[in-house]
Amino acid sequence: MNQDNENTTLPLSLRNKQNNLSLEANKLQDYLHEATAANTRRAYQAGIRQFEAYGGLLPADEESIIRYLTHHASLLNPRTLSLHLTALSHWHRYQQLTDPTQTPRIRKLLKGIQRKHGKPKRKAKALRAEHINRIITELHKKNDLKAIRDSALIQIAYFGAFRRSELIAIHLEHLRFEPEGLLILIPKSKTDQMKEGKIKALPYGKTSHAACPVKAIKLWIEYSGITEGVLFRKINRWGKLSHSALHPDSISTILKSLAKQCQFDFVEDVSSHSLRRGFATSAARAGADFSAIKRQGGWKNDSMVREYIEEGQLFDENAAQHLIEFYFDQKE
Repeated sequence: MNQDNENTTLPLSLRNKQNNLSLEANKLQDYLHEATAANTRRAYQAGIRQFEAYGGLLPADEESIIRYLTHHASLLNPRTLSLHLTALSHWHRYQQLTDPTQTPRIRKLLKGIQRKHGKPKRKAKALRAEHINRIITELHKKNDLKAIRDSALIQIAYFGAFRRSELIAIHLEHLRFEPEGLLILIPKSKTDQMKEGKIKALPYGKTSHAACPVKAIKLWIEYSGITEGVLFRKINRWGKLSHSALHPDSISTILKSLAKQCQFDFVEDVSSHSLRRGFATSAARAGADFSAIKRQGGWKNDSMVREYIEEGQLFDENAAQHLIEFYFDQKE
């Protein structure tokens, strides 16, 4: 007799109790699953799979982790190995087992790998305001459905300092037009996993300027005929609009293609993050307040915002410039 048949022979009250317990267990797993962001979960799972593919067993011990790190020291970026250690640590703690990644030998080994094989993190090129203006101008020349979408996409992403995950999740219902501009509701973001929600404001641009995120969105809504649902959608090769949202990776692809059309000499360094970085550096260069930049981008970490801002101000109050002007320029 299988378990289902056995269950039907039990009294109704006992069967209901078992069903309730099963339901509660499923709820528990769902909530535990939701406690970790999807991207983090995928990264941890990939790290665990790579450890097992090498021959590592779970639960792991200090020696197997040391062998894994030593073997991959020159093959993987130290930041990747550090992420794999975090994944192993998370797995053991979740299983209520002793965490083998925290031993002094492993921590010292990782530090040694970082010192020997560490490389500067490759950063996305920060797009300046003049780059964005050039892109928008190129798109205005085409004036087809895809160009209108891409113009709205780029302008909203740049002036709103949106993350790509936030950008593709915008629905028409999240927009509210006001006399001063546009308000966009972000129900959930990387720094708002509890879904408290955040509103970003985008003002109108001057009539004479090509750049205006509010007018770009209005034009996209008018031409696309979207009446509900996701705002930024796929368009196939025949110019037909899909009901599906753009994939997050598509934003970098679109941006690289536009950078190539504009003949920028840094196409390979362009990604979707170029828009957020570019917003912070250019806004600071234009005199925007630090807190206003941080608020628009939804950054929680002050140091990250300062890094972006300082990157855009490397030539401001530059000591070498003072030296050149004082000692050398006067002698010409």
